[in-house]
Amino acid sequence: MRKITTGLAYAFLLVMSLITLFPFVYMILTGLMTHQETVQMPPTLIPHHLQFSNYVEVFKEIPFLRYFVNTLFVSVITTIATLITCTLAAFALTSLQFRFKKLIFTIMVGLLMVPYESIIFTNYNTIANLGLLNTYAALIVPFLTSIFYIYFLNNYMKAMPDSIYKAAKVDGASDMEYIWRVLVPMVRPALVTVGILTFIMSWNSFLWPLLVTNNDNMRLLNNGLAAFETESGAQTQLQMAAATMTVVPVLIIYFVFRKEIIKGVSNNGTKG
Repeated sequence: MRKITTGLAYAFLLVMSLITLFPFVYMILTGLMTHQETVQMPPTLIPHHLQFSNYVEVFKEIPFLRYFVNTLFVSVITTIATLITCTLAAFALTSLQFRFKKLIFTIMVGLLMVPYESIIFTNYNTIANLGLLNTYAALIVPFLTSIFYIYFLNNYMKAMPDSIYKAAKVDGASDMEYIWRVLVPMVRPALVTVGILTFIMSWNSFLWPLLVTNNDNMRLLNNGLAAFETESGAQTQLQMAAATMTVVPVLIIYFVFRKEIIKGVSNNGTKG
């Protein structure tokens, strides 16, 4: 009976893995097909001749390198800013004592229930009134911090004994020295997790850049994929080739830091 259960579990995992991986693999294969192969029915699964020239065509059809630089710049700045603001906020909620601390924390947790779509037009009006449309600031400012990551780091830091902070203060360390020399090294796995997830979220953003930019010089990668849509139809093979190149940097980051991500999430789950 135990062998049957184990076999069924492996079979289930295999099926779910295939379902998860198939869209990604098909995206890569489609990026190597001709246009005729991408639209014919029944669908072509394996290209007859690999069309590596599709990747060259992507750079000729759209300013892909410009989109790449824009996306990288916005993602890096957003990630750094989020790490700084969330770390400082989580430290304040964990270690400092001030009036209305519990009320502020309760309001912040309550704001987690507010869906992003319900405030997106408020954010748009704010950015428009500030005259920041079609600027990097419009792409970065609304994402300088995250309540969810403050809550995540706060739970992580709560597991640390208060005596560490008190000992640092007795030794004469300022709050910033304590954060940089003691706190940051101790919560490094959680910070790596927050950093990578923020970078991926920013890299994959689509709706917000579409709203606040209408200039090709300010577009991001995911918006650039829409440039392959024409009145006569979509150049699917070029879209998939561009999408493959868009995904590669995120995969590299994930495989380099996957142990840190798992460690940060599992530690938070255990301690929380």
